[in-house]
Amino acid sequence: MDKAARIFKVLSDETRLRIIDLLKNQSLCVNALAHFLGVTNAAISQHLRILRDANLVIGEKKGYFVHYHINEETLSEWEVIAKNLFKKSTSKEDE
Repeated sequence: MDKAARIFKVLSDETRLRIIDLLKNQSLCVNALAHFLGVTNAAISQHLRILRDANLVIGEKKGYFVHYHINEETLSEWEVIAKNLFKKSTSKEDE
């Protein structure tokens, strides 16, 4: 349950959800994310730090900028954890 709690804590912020939504389709740098979301670069950097610490996004240096994209492996792992959390138990003990 600790892992599930951490996942939902990371996802509990609307800006982080919006960042994830943008990064699902393309890699973007801090400046682009800030522009699309209408927040400061500093705020985006703070959110990206949390997402990086959770291993949900990966940064890759491209020239002068770091472009971020979703870590598909972590996303798949989180999907399984979330599904298992909400899945009804089928054991005889629960009847």
